[in-house]
Amino acid sequence: NVTVISSSEKKKREALEHLGADDYVVSSDETQMQKIADSLDYIIDTVPVGHPLEPYLSLLKVDGKLILMGVINTPLQFVSPMVMLGRKAITGSFIGSIKETEEMLEFWKEKGLSSMIEVVKMDYINKAFERLEKNDVRYRFVVDVAGSKLQ
Repeated sequence: NVTVISSSEKKKREALEHLGADDYVVSSDETQMQKIADSLDYIIDTVPVGHPLEPYLSLLKVDGKLILMGVINTPLQFVSPMVMLGRKAITGSFIGSIKETEEMLEFWKEKGLSSMIEVVKMDYINKAFERLEKNDVRYRFVVDVAGSKLQ
């Protein structure tokens, strides 16, 4: 099962109908978060800014993993017993090896998952950064370097 955790309801329809998610939880809704406590094997955390980890660690089963994919430029803070008592792990990766990337793509194919991206050219990169700062991206930018006219 794939559960999407987001800060608001605004992506719910897309997540369930287009991205193949089985469930959708709003992270600021304590009732929803409590309902899925101790139920997830792992969480892929793509938030690129500092944020509390405890609410997400509480969702993991024993031996669960919180995998950080967003680059956070501040020290991580969490209560260590939450990790120790559940034998939970916090790990991260910028990108996997080619083998890991192939495994991830095969997993997505098997599960019928998809992603939503916006392809931009290099001449749009400054505008893309402005939009990132305004949280105006659905869901990721992909920069088309090959299709850009570079001088």
